[in-house]
Amino acid sequence: MLCIGIEGTAHTVGIGVVKQNNGKCSVLSNVLKIYRPEQGGIHPREAANHHTLYIADLISESVKKANVSFSEIDLISFSKGPGLGPCLRTGATAARALSLTLGKPIIGVNHCVAHLEIGRGTLSDCTDPVLLYTSGANTQVIAFAEGRYRVFGETLDIGIGNCLDKFGRTVGLDFPCGPAIEKLAINGNKYLDLPYSIKGMDIAFSGLLTAAEQYYRANKSLEDICYSIQETTFAALTEVTERAMAHTEKDEVLLGGGVAANKKLREMVQTMAKERGASFFVPTKDLCIDNGAMIAWLGVLMYKSGIRLKVEDSFIDQRFRTDMVDVTWRE
Repeated sequence: MLCIGIEGTAHTVGIGVVKQNNGKCSVLSNVLKIYRPEQGGIHPREAANHHTLYIADLISESVKKANVSFSEIDLISFSKGPGLGPCLRTGATAARALSLTLGKPIIGVNHCVAHLEIGRGTLSDCTDPVLLYTSGANTQVIAFAEGRYRVFGETLDIGIGNCLDKFGRTVGLDFPCGPAIEKLAINGNKYLDLPYSIKGMDIAFSGLLTAAEQYYRANKSLEDICYSIQETTFAALTEVTERAMAHTEKDEVLLGGGVAANKKLREMVQTMAKERGASFFVPTKDLCIDNGAMIAWLGVLMYKSGIRLKVEDSFIDQRFRTDMVDVTWRE
C-alpha cells in the first residue's frame, strides 16, 4: 500500500510517501518547508498562509521524489490534531482535495501517535517502547497499555521545545532556537541552579524559564545558562521516562519529536537505558522532526486495521490527545 501523508500542525508543512514492506515502513520521499517568523513566536494564521503557499508544490515534489504516479497512491493521510487550528485546516483541506481528485480514501491521524509509530515502523527490534516525546508544544511520556497509548507523564505548562524557543527569543537567537542553545551549551562549564520541577510523573518548565531569563538579565554567561537549561530539563525528562519504564516494566525506550535531535538529551536517555539493561532507539533526524512520512505511516496502520473515514467527516481536532486514540492495529 502506498500512502501520501500531509503534516501541518504548527510551523512545518511536510509531505511524505511511504510503502509497507514486510510489516515495516519504507520511506520513499519526505519533503517539508518550515515557517520561520521574522520576530516573536508562531502566528497561527501567518503559518497557515505559509503552508498554503507551499503545499501544492510539496505534494508534487514528494510524489516525484518517490518515483511514483498519483494514480498509484492508495491512501491520503493527514494530521487531524493536536495543533494550531488554521494550520490543521490547511492540511486537511489539501488532503480532502487530493482524496476527491484521485478518488482515493482519506484518513485523519493523531500527530503524537505518529511520532511513536514511525519509530516502531522504521527501526528494527523496536516493538513495544516507552516513548519520550519532546517537541515544541508537546512533551509526554507515552506507552501502550490496554488498547491505547497512555500518557504516563507530561508537561503541566509549556513543552520543552517552546521553553527553549522562548528563552532563545529573549536572548536574540534565531527560530527554532534549540540547535543554537545546544551549540552554546557545549562551551558552558558552570552549572547555575535552576528549578527542577517534577510533580508526580509530570513536569513543569515555566519556573525554570523565568529563572534562566533572570540569569541572562544579571549578565551571567549565556553559555553557562544554556548548559544549565539543558542539564536540568533533560535530567527531569530522563527521570520521568525511567519511572514510566519501571511502572510498565518495558525494556525499550524511544525518542521522538524535534528536541530528540539534541545530542545531550540522547546521551542522557541512552545512559539511563543502558543502566537499566534496556534498548535505546531514536529515528533519523528527518523522522524526529514534524514530517509527512510519519503521518502517512500511521495512516497505513489505521487503514489496514479496518478504520475508515468519509471525506465529509474529516474534521480536525486541535485538542486531539494521545490517549483518545483507539489503537486497533496492535494486540
